[in-house]
Amino acid sequence: MYGRKVKLRVLYILLILIILSLSIFLILKSLEQNVIYFQSPSEIKNISEIENNKIRVGGMVKKNSISINSDEINFIITDLKNEIYVTYSGVVPNLFEEGKGVVAEGYLKDKNFFLATKILAKHDENYMPPEVKEALGEK
Repeated sequence: MYGRKVKLRVLYILLILIILSLSIFLILKSLEQNVIYFQSPSEIKNISEIENNKIRVGGMVKKNSISINSDEINFIITDLKNEIYVTYSGVVPNLFEEGKGVVAEGYLKDKNFFLATKILAKHDENYMPPEVKEALGEK
């Protein structure tokens, strides 16, 4: 009923659609392994099962909670409803201090304890690095 050209066009279109859908599937599957979920201490308290996946916990550093030992720093992240204890070994950012926003990336040991592998300090939109502030002051 259909000619040879029509059958070849349909075959090429089907082949392109199959290759396209397979490519999209493989891309999404590979990205799934690199996704790091962000959770607050309240969300962590409400989870039913602790998985050994890397996550990010965000909130404020609780006042008077920072304890610095020789090789690690301990502090509490709070979202003003719940808290989680964090242990981190490494260099903390300059903006890291009590009462400021922080995001810790690492692994959840239980609902109250978090082992951080990376600390990201958050700042507000008015933050200006000291070098820029000095440069503007000179002008």
